[in-house]
Amino acid sequence: MLKIGPLLKRITATLSYGEVQICKMHCYENVVNYLSCGIILTGLGHLIYHKKAQASYGRHMMLCSEARTLPARLAWFLQEMPALLMPLLLMLPAHKSSSLGKDLLLKTFCLHYFQRTFVYALLTRGQPYPLGVMVAAAFFCLLNGFLQGHYLLYCAQYDDEWFAGYRYNIGLMLFYVGMAINIHSDYILRNLREPREIVYKIPKGGLFEYVSGANYLGEIVEWFGYAVATWSLPTLSFGVFSLCFIGPRAHYHHRFYQEKFKEYPKFRKALIPFIF
Repeated sequence: MLKIGPLLKRITATLSYGEVQICKMHCYENVVNYLSCGIILTGLGHLIYHKKAQASYGRHMMLCSEARTLPARLAWFLQEMPALLMPLLLMLPAHKSSSLGKDLLLKTFCLHYFQRTFVYALLTRGQPYPLGVMVAAAFFCLLNGFLQGHYLLYCAQYDDEWFAGYRYNIGLMLFYVGMAINIHSDYILRNLREPREIVYKIPKGGLFEYVSGANYLGEIVEWFGYAVATWSLPTLSFGVFSLCFIGPRAHYHHRFYQEKFKEYPKFRKALIPFIF
């Protein structure tokens, strides 16, 4: 006589083993490592050649009369959106197998880009934005959104102890502190001038009392905090890229303020309070 109980247990165990194998097959470890190293090298390359790149961004931007541009709000919205959408799309098929801790980490990443897409982009008063720069930034956001989402959902392995550990909690604390600094600094910059006013003014308040690039410092702290919380190569690569890419902007803004305003506070540093 066929015993149904042991047979069902065997079938269930086989199916569970198969699901685990399928989940593991979804992790393209080589792709993750190559992309992470590529992001680090790209950031370091930008750091080396940033003198040529700085003229294409912000107040240092020099536009050719034939260059195609977009309104700043539309450009920021379009370039930041892929970094928000990609992880959300990846979460759909992986939702059942994802842990609460992984969900929190990935939603933390998405929170930054939700703010950048639907708050910062719609409130910014920046100059017209070069189409080429916007397309390049959107491509990077798409690539990085895939990398971070794919790694956390399909490759990362965390046990319950990790989510109660000091690296996870300290990393998330740094992320949210950095995000608060970034948002507050953007608020200060946005309200320096009246609508349609084009004169430059010295930013005051918050960390701008100590550094010229307080908004950049906040974002760098965010991503290094995120790297600590996840303790992974993909998130570290993004932290390094952020430092190499927006760190030089703080340097050029600092130099701009020093040249523009004779009364600019001499004790202010470019990016790191009291140091640099």
